[in-house]
Amino acid sequence: MTITNKDKLIIFDTTLRDGEQSPGVTLTVNEKIEIAKQLSRLGVDVLEAGFPVASQGDFDAVQRIANEVGPLMVGREAIGKPITIAGLARAVPADIQRCYDAIANAPHKRIHTFLATSDIHLEHKLKITRDECVKRAVAAVTFARTLVTDVEFSPEDAGRSDQDFLCTVLSAVIEAGATTLNIPDTVGYNMPEEYGSMIKYLIANTKGSDKVIWSAHCHNDLGLATANTLSGICNGIRQVEVTINGIGERAGNTAMEEIVMAVHTHPDFFPVYHTINTSLFFRISQLVSSLSGMVVQPNKAIVGANAFLHESGIHQDGVLKNKQTYEIISPETVGANTINLVLGKHSGRAAFRSRLQELGFGELTDEEFQIAFNSFKTLADSKKRVTEQDLLALLSDQVSSSAGENNTYNVKSLQVVSGTSFATATVQLQNTQTGDVLIDAAIGKSGPIEAVFLAIQRLVGKKIRLLKFDITAVGQGVDALGQVSVKIAEGSAGGASSDSEESATETEDKDAGLNEATYHGHGADSDIIQAATKAYLNAINRLVANESKRILGERKVDV
Repeated sequence: MTITNKDKLIIFDTTLRDGEQSPGVTLTVNEKIEIAKQLSRLGVDVLEAGFPVASQGDFDAVQRIANEVGPLMVGREAIGKPITIAGLARAVPADIQRCYDAIANAPHKRIHTFLATSDIHLEHKLKITRDECVKRAVAAVTFARTLVTDVEFSPEDAGRSDQDFLCTVLSAVIEAGATTLNIPDTVGYNMPEEYGSMIKYLIANTKGSDKVIWSAHCHNDLGLATANTLSGICNGIRQVEVTINGIGERAGNTAMEEIVMAVHTHPDFFPVYHTINTSLFFRISQLVSSLSGMVVQPNKAIVGANAFLHESGIHQDGVLKNKQTYEIISPETVGANTINLVLGKHSGRAAFRSRLQELGFGELTDEEFQIAFNSFKTLADSKKRVTEQDLLALLSDQVSSSAGENNTYNVKSLQVVSGTSFATATVQLQNTQTGDVLIDAAIGKSGPIEAVFLAIQRLVGKKIRLLKFDITAVGQGVDALGQVSVKIAEGSAGGASSDSEESATETEDKDAGLNEATYHGHGADSDIIQAATKAYLNAINRLVANESKRILGERKVDV
């Protein structure tokens, strides 16, 4: 089967909406914009930038993505058009209008509205009848079509909805002007055969089904998101809703890289083709992992650290003789071969800027470029080899700590003295809001990082619990760059004060409470103590910046 007689598989990415709803993930506007730029360069067709009515912060992020990323054509020359920017809205006029206001300036825009259709949702959550459900769905799509020509409708919890009633709802919204129908398995309940059969039934029994694009949105609660989505493709699905690394609420969403590479490696099996630049998968996976704090498990398909490693002697022997014996995908195909020397300490600005453009960071301002170049030079002085992975780590760190966006506190100086019994840290912070310079010292019984964390807690005057602390080496050798990821929550366990004897680095045995706000921080440096300091302060800055959101009660949704 050739491309000429296949349908295009539309890649709808929801990393910035559904993916950001992962527990503990809080992305800044700058981080969202950087991820959006990389998704556009990757070749994503539709980008769900957020849920504009959720908060002013969400609205601003979606609006900036529509304005700044919506028109971009970098890396999309073969596709021939810029990315479509979508926003999510409940089936409520105010939500839909707010969504349109956020995406209005995007050259290609879509309103994605949703309404639950399962009896359990209608009865217990919405408390409406089936007839009222149909009326609300039609009204929402009708209003959205007065604003845009591209409208997507999702029947929430479709996997547990009565199929004949689903056909009634979907026929009605097609007549009202919906252009894409998305069928979500909201709670990851369906089996692959079951989901595929449902898609086949809906397409066969929904009036006007040939006038719309059918879409799949599967969750991974039973580990079947990818299998269900592929089953959907075999039964008529032509759009897949996915996230990078499969991040998302609960057990996550369908992983984009898994769907695309399944289609890519089985061109004779699937009746679709894609236009994704697969060689960028490894880079964007690392970027999303660094900025979100969601560490990619080593055995993760396609982008995991072990995805192309062979431990068995028999496997190693086979690969050495012919890679195809045990490799169905080459590392180069997904960009996993990124460990070669790319720059050295004698490299100049022109070479550095050229390499940044190749990595997708070619639109840095002069100030941002200078910061990145200085970080590179500092690293190059301490390392003999600077790899592409090193550069990605440095750039992720710079995006994560973008000056002036949410940083209430910046490190002015840090001094650590460590011995066999305890460590002492003296930390100097500057409050960017007031200009005040604060200094304090603390003793850490378990080492210098604990001492630094205790000193920072005292300076900011907050009780902090450390929920997660991860250290990852970027590359190999004693001069490897270190990446630190932390997750924190406000309030010490057991009501202990921030300057108590309780360890600042002893992570909690259990995660934060169900409704407790958690904050992720990221830092990279050749000095692991500096990296840990950056990560911890980055998380605290997010906590401070998001206190108002917690008071207002930011909305999140399951679709």
